Amino acid sequence: MNNLVLMAFAATLGTWFVTTLGAATVIFFKSPAPKSLNLMLGFASGVMIAASFWSLLQPAVERAEASAGLPAYFVTTVGFLLGAIFMWASDKAVNFASGRANNSQARPNEKLNQIIMLILSITLHNIPEGLAVGVAFGALQNGEITPEKLMGAVTIAVGIGLQNFPEGAAVSLPLRRAGYSRKRCFLLGQASGMVEPAAGVVGAMLVVYMEAVLPYALSFAAGAMILVAVHELIPECQRNQNTEPYSATMGIVSGFALMMLMDVMLG
Repeated sequence: MNNLVLMAFAATLGTWFVTTLGAATVIFFKSPAPKSLNLMLGFASGVMIAASFWSLLQPAVERAEASAGLPAYFVTTVGFLLGAIFMWASDKAVNFASGRANNSQARPNEKLNQIIMLILSITLHNIPEGLAVGVAFGALQNGEITPEKLMGAVTIAVGIGLQNFPEGAAVSLPLRRAGYSRKRCFLLGQASGMVEPAAGVVGAMLVVYMEAVLPYALSFAAGAMILVAVHELIPECQRNQNTEPYSATMGIVSGFALMMLMDVMLG
């Protein structure tokens, strides 16, 4: 059991490292082209949407059906909605705190506020992502750990790590464009992924000691990821749709296709 928690911790350290690599792109680019930024954000959205089903909801349904408890449709729907509500409530809390801070200023800096919201939203949704990786490794306690089962957990970590790269860049590059130093942009970008190792350990421990939480945890993470992708990342990548109408769309399609390919081929 402890080994599974350590494996989850190591896997989420890897996803954090990929976030760091994405944030490091700020070293090479002073001001990214809108087309490139839209493509990266769209890619992240596509990966998250695909991961929500192939890596989270589908396994949640299978786990719920295998148990003798509540119906699978009820378990996954409740978990999914709770994940979405959690992210909605978190976003409302951040907006409320940001609004109170801006009330003390004559003319609030809207651009800076948008950047702060982007950082916080990506950081917040990294929590269920880390939880999903931890849950995947914690679930390996059920029966013999075969290479196929281990590969399934690794695939989830790899998929989440892949979409962390453009997210790290999506934090650091806008900060650079706003005039911050490369060092500060890099530090803030990689910091958005620091919550994943902690969430991974919590997720693994919950499943190890509370097996019944697995379907709820998987669908919870799916609900949170879908809300962030639809509410935050997709609108952000469509900002320059008039000049580059398909760059963000192709990013979404390619991200979804890559994540689906990995899950179907390796899962």
